[in-house]
Amino acid sequence: MSVTDSPAARLQALFEGHRLTPTQRRIAHSMVRRAAEVPFLSSVELAELAGVSQPSVTRFAVALGFDGYPALRRHLREVAPAEPADRPVSANEYQQAVEAEIENLRHLVEALADPGPVREAGRLLAASRPLPVLGLRAAASQAYGFAYFARKVHPDVRLLDEGGTMIQDRIDGAVRAGASALLCFALPRHPREVVDTLAYAKEAGLAVVTVADSAFAPVARHSDLLLPAAVGTGLAFDTACAPMLLGRVLLEAMCDDLPDAQARLEEFDVKAAARGLFED
Repeated sequence: MSVTDSPAARLQALFEGHRLTPTQRRIAHSMVRRAAEVPFLSSVELAELAGVSQPSVTRFAVALGFDGYPALRRHLREVAPAEPADRPVSANEYQQAVEAEIENLRHLVEALADPGPVREAGRLLAASRPLPVLGLRAAASQAYGFAYFARKVHPDVRLLDEGGTMIQDRIDGAVRAGASALLCFALPRHPREVVDTLAYAKEAGLAVVTVADSAFAPVARHSDLLLPAAVGTGLAFDTACAPMLLGRVLLEAMCDDLPDAQARLEEFDVKAAARGLFED
């Protein structure tokens, strides 16, 4: 099955072009994550899945151009598999959380069937000198991990993992130094400061590439290129295996557009061996 034939892709196509409220984006995000099951859910079940009210689901269906939720569900059944996919029942909540992350990775595999957006992102990031990398609060570790490895192949990576009044000054400094793009990792709960910072970066002339948990995340309207990778919500704190892996994929794409990337890595290995940095 190609990415354009998957239930998740069909749902994404259905939602595109509609101006959705934050509550409606939440419903849309929940539907994409459980795309194979959604055509068989009642409006009450979908409301429980998304954590919203049943009338919100009805208003959501109307916003998409349907008479109500039953009409939306009939449409989804026409474009979805004939029956929901069989899923093994896990023994406990920890296994269920891991299975949910595996499902998130499967969705990422489907999205990467079209490598065009990632390759375009890699080109933008490789060409930006310097390259600011933004990630606040829950996304700070994702930004740090990307920046750590990116510095081994990119000549000037600037990590923005602390908010406050200085962050716009640091973006201004990057622009003055020649930056043309900014990479942002945006994960829930989405800090307002991240949304404001991306708006400022675009006003400053930067192309914004964003890795976010959903194509309907609040940062979408300030992103030139948004690459979605879902987070797991089965534990007390969200898990972010898919965004982390997508970050590594972006690193690979960036390396493809940095002609001296391999030489830099080899140079680092030689110096690391001479300094005895790592145990064999």
